[in-house]
Amino acid sequence: MIKKISLGLLVLALSTSCVSKKIYNDLENKFADLKKENRKIADDNEELTKVKNQLELDGTKLKADYDKLKADNEKLQASYAATDKSLKTLQASYNALEKDSNEALTANINKNRELLAQLEAKEKSLAAEQARLNKLKADLDASSKRLSELEAYIAAKDASMKKLKETLMKSLKAFDGKGLTVHEKDGKVYVSMENKLLFQTGSWAVNADGKTAVVEVGKVLAQNPDLSVLIEGHTDDDKITGNLGGGIENNWDLSTKRATAIVTILSENKGVNKQNLTAAGRGEFAPLMSNDTPEGKSKNRRIEIILTPKLDEISKMLNDL
Repeated sequence: MIKKISLGLLVLALSTSCVSKKIYNDLENKFADLKKENRKIADDNEELTKVKNQLELDGTKLKADYDKLKADNEKLQASYAATDKSLKTLQASYNALEKDSNEALTANINKNRELLAQLEAKEKSLAAEQARLNKLKADLDASSKRLSELEAYIAAKDASMKKLKETLMKSLKAFDGKGLTVHEKDGKVYVSMENKLLFQTGSWAVNADGKTAVVEVGKVLAQNPDLSVLIEGHTDDDKITGNLGGGIENNWDLSTKRATAIVTILSENKGVNKQNLTAAGRGEFAPLMSNDTPEGKSKNRRIEIILTPKLDEISKMLNDL
């Protein structure tokens, strides 16, 4: 899909003489950054899932080995007890036979020596199996601890994002029913603002109410500096008609301008780390609803602020495994 969009951008840029090379290059660079960021997040999530699954598989295997060695240990102990009992019986027999001939006594002694040797061998085997059992148990405990730490960190990240969602909902409560929603999905928090809250038709200038909402989002971001922030502009599939000015000729340009306008407002808050901000225009190519109805078109014309926790700590934990 990304390749098709990129190709579409190239064809459109070559066929539209009104779009400057600078705007095209800006769009292409932003699109490449976005694609790189998305690929990194996808790779990190995939690697995290693989490691978690592998740890669970290793834990299951270690548990099975532990149970088997435990059963073997019990069997060896039972065998040891039986052998010890036989030895005591033979020792009693030996005492009785001491009174008999030297030949019988020698034979009995030799037999006892063999049994003693067998008993020593069993004891050594039992000790070796016990050592292996202890090592496997230690490995199992270590693996379980690493898995628990990883799960705890993921749970903490999820809890942090839930808390972030609640904070945003509280900060933006004044905009309930005005085209602004906050929801959580796949470990990310989405702040979605319909264009009716932000822009006039065909414009990328943010109105007063919309700016107030964006400023409130910026306040929350300033308190959460460890978030990656992607601002996406979306349109319906209506074609741009007339000349909007500023070189705007299509929905790609308009959606990008609108996303950049939101970034500009967020950047006015000195507490917001600008290195965490990314603006992207997606035009009409990521609709929420069908564009066949006015309601669908209205829902599709929007700005989405996507907040993602940075995965640096999780990556470090994976490297330490």
